[in-house]
Order: sequence, then structure tokens, then C-alpha cells
Amino acid sequence: MNQTTAYVKCERKTECPGEDVYLKDVADVFCNDKNICAKVKSLKIYHFCTGEQMCVLSAVDLAQKIQEEYPYVEVQFLGEPDLYLERVSGKVEKKWLRYSKIIFVCLISFFGTAFTIMAYHNDIGINQLFEEIYRQCMNREPTGLNTLEVSYSLGLAVGIIIFFNHVGGKRITKDPTPIEVSMNNYDKDVDMTVIEKVGKQKRVEKTTKKSDKQA
Repeated sequence: MNQTTAYVKCERKTECPGEDVYLKDVADVFCNDKNICAKVKSLKIYHFCTGEQMCVLSAVDLAQKIQEEYPYVEVQFLGEPDLYLERVSGKVEKKWLRYSKIIFVCLISFFGTAFTIMAYHNDIGINQLFEEIYRQCMNREPTGLNTLEVSYSLGLAVGIIIFFNHVGGKRITKDPTPIEVSMNNYDKDVDMTVIEKVGKQKRVEKTTKKSDKQA
């Protein structure tokens, strides 16, 4: 049979609901031969054992599995060099529990942010600064709430809304919000940490097995 090239683009992380993981679940596959492409996609690359929650496979592992099953297929990888597979349960979380978590996080975020802003303003002495500015501009002592404090509070709220690019469920612009960027970077860091940790464990296990065989 003629040599055929299959192009495989893998994702860094994939959530797997079942025990068996197939190549089509973790990667996009392209090949000029549709029959071979379908066969490669349906190749089982991993099986989660009972109690196992995560696994890390490298592009080399996938290439070996494909070559073992289809030796006439040349594999070209275009995506991530390592894959992080996480097994997720198919159980649907109860609505009241999900909404309780959302409300709890919202309350923590709101009061935590409010406390941080107040603590920062108290630390830099914002009240004394406003009083001094008012005294210099109006040539008299401030009494109660003044225009400067109201303007500053409104400006602070508007600035926060513009910075986070989000009002309720609507965006101000099409750009991703700073929270989305931060969460994306956090997810990448977590995935890379898990991949490196599991990779080290695999290397240690291989070294231990070789030592045992030599002994």
C-alpha cells in the first residue's frame, strides 16, 4: 500500500466523559484518503482505569500508536506536543447548587473589592486630600458630601466598567475582557504544570523499571 500522510492537530487539554478515548476526541485529522482518515480518527489512544482522573500523552505516544496500527501512514503533527486528558463525570450539577456557588462568588467578589478599595483609599488618605483640595479651591472648610467626592466616585465606577469591558451580560467592545485574558493565562499555566508534573513522574517510572530489569 502507498505511503499516506495524515496531518494531526492536537488540543492541549480535552475533557473525556467516557473511559475510552479516541483520536478524534483530542485532535483534528486530515488526510487525502477519506477511508484512512476515518480509520485514524477512530483509533483508540487511551483507556481510563477505574479511579483514574487524568492522563498526559505526548505526540510521540500518538505517533507510535498510529504507526503500530497503520504502518503505511506517515504522521505530521501540527498542534500541541503534549496532551492533557481529564476524565469528567457525566453527572449534571443541580441548579440550586450551581446558583448558590455563583451567588457566593459574586458576594465575595463584591464585598472583597469594596473592602480593598476602601482600605486603599484609607491608606493613602483620600479624605484628607479631598478636604485639602476643597479648602484650596473654595477657600472654606468642607461640610458633608461635596461635588469632588461625588465626581470621583462616579468616575471610579465608570473607569472600572470601561477597564473590564463588561456591563452585565453585554460587552462594550469586541475585545476579550481582562478577566477572560487572566483566566485563559491561568488555564494555560495549570495545564502546563500538570503536563510537566505527570511527564516527570513518567520519566521516573521508566527509569525505575529499567533499573529493576538491569538488577
